[in-house]
Amino acid sequence: MRLSIFVGCFALAAVAVNFGLLPSGAGGSNLIWVILLALVLSAPLSYVLLRKQRDEMSEQIISTVDRTKARLEENRTREDSVTQ
Repeated sequence: MRLSIFVGCFALAAVAVNFGLLPSGAGGSNLIWVILLALVLSAPLSYVLLRKQRDEMSEQIISTVDRTKARLEENRTREDSVTQ
């Protein structure tokens, strides 16, 4: 998803530079300039548009970590009770 947002911003920046809406790069650096513009445009868009997916992934990671911690604690207490 993030790649498609970048590609869309790249196309938009290329068209804007081609029609003179945004300044073009100096000399032969026009492609690099358009890539940088696309990065600057796509970063905040990705942050806002992908918030729901990021939150869902965070919840999955947190639940996995909590289950792992619980299993480790259970194993630790089981080992303590066997040695005593």
